[in-house]
Amino acid sequence: MALITDAKARTISPGSPPVPHGVVTGLALFPSATHKSQGKWVLRFVSPVTHKRRNAGLGAYPEVGIAMAGKLAREMREQIAAGQDPLELKAAEAAKPKTPAFKDAAEQLHRELKPGWKNVKHAQQWLNTLTEYAFPLIGSISIDQLQPRHMADVLRPIWLEKAETASRVKQRLHAVMAWGWAHGFNQANPVDVVNHLLPLQPGKSVRVEHQPAMPWAKVPAFVKAELATANEFDVTRQALLYLILTASRSGEVRGMVWDEVNLQGKLWTIPAARMKAKQVHRVPLSKQAVELLKRQVGHHEELVFPSVQAQTVLSDMTLTALLRRLKAKSDTADRVATAHGFRSSFRDWCSENGFARDLAERSLAHTVQNKVEAAYHRTDLLEQRRPMMQAWADFIIPVDRKTNRNKKEPKHDK
Repeated sequence: MALITDAKARTISPGSPPVPHGVVTGLALFPSATHKSQGKWVLRFVSPVTHKRRNAGLGAYPEVGIAMAGKLAREMREQIAAGQDPLELKAAEAAKPKTPAFKDAAEQLHRELKPGWKNVKHAQQWLNTLTEYAFPLIGSISIDQLQPRHMADVLRPIWLEKAETASRVKQRLHAVMAWGWAHGFNQANPVDVVNHLLPLQPGKSVRVEHQPAMPWAKVPAFVKAELATANEFDVTRQALLYLILTASRSGEVRGMVWDEVNLQGKLWTIPAARMKAKQVHRVPLSKQAVELLKRQVGHHEELVFPSVQAQTVLSDMTLTALLRRLKAKSDTADRVATAHGFRSSFRDWCSENGFARDLAERSLAHTVQNKVEAAYHRTDLLEQRRPMMQAWADFIIPVDRKTNRNKKEPKHDK
């Protein structure tokens, strides 16, 4: 079948039969009912979903030329070959909420928050600051396109001269972007890192005090040399290894009981009473963590990591004493790495390896300080955190894919 030409398409008359495209099966130019040399491209196909005949309009000729009609039709044919209905895909895409511009998102968030504010003046000021400083620069930009540089452009003119105002604007920028993230419009909050693009404000210093932590790149070698070969009766080393694998606090691990563990579901649920923030925290367990726990089964009826001698909760100095004996090196000169410091090791690893801030912060059970942002954080992203925690465990204790066993773990007789 010959390919339709512009010469032939321009002579098409009202009432004439459809003219096949000639290359794409089912594609034809249907003449206009009233105008010569005009028509509509239609692709006829059988839906792989409903198994019914369907007609997909691809636009009017000559606005949509022969080559373009062919391109669009071939794309639809590829979708059909993949078992998808092009018209259903198009309808689903049209039904998706449109990503709002920053101004629209800010105004929507303002409407949602306003009923909860008792101070009318504050409610108005919240929007006024964004209207004055943010909307002129980024108001028309879709929130999924905003980058840290855009936020820096908004804040830079007032960052040093009007530090208090800048702080409020920054908080409101963050709230709008957190609202967008919660609704699935953007995948990150560019305000989180905007400080790196701005000078240090007068009167503010960088916090340098921290728990001595082992550099994340050195953790696997430390685990291989000192922890991975320990047997199940060396409770202290097993507890420290579990602490590292789960990025948990010392007290959370030492006080862990079997009622909190679901080995089949690979889940550790820490009750609010044992958490620093007094909120229930769920920890997705990696394969390595599950295997470690299985080795602890039977040692104590209630406690997962009981003190060997007293059969009670391990002392808060037990892990510290072990790290001192092992002379675990930290990022602080002349100081031994602390158990708590491994949480920092994990957090740095997340940042260096491209994992989202929200996933890392939830894994550490950190409290969201910004009240507006916290209001929209209604999920702990458990399933999204699973791949990240497994990747961390594979980094700490690599798995031999051939045998599907941990390379660095000894075999145990059953």
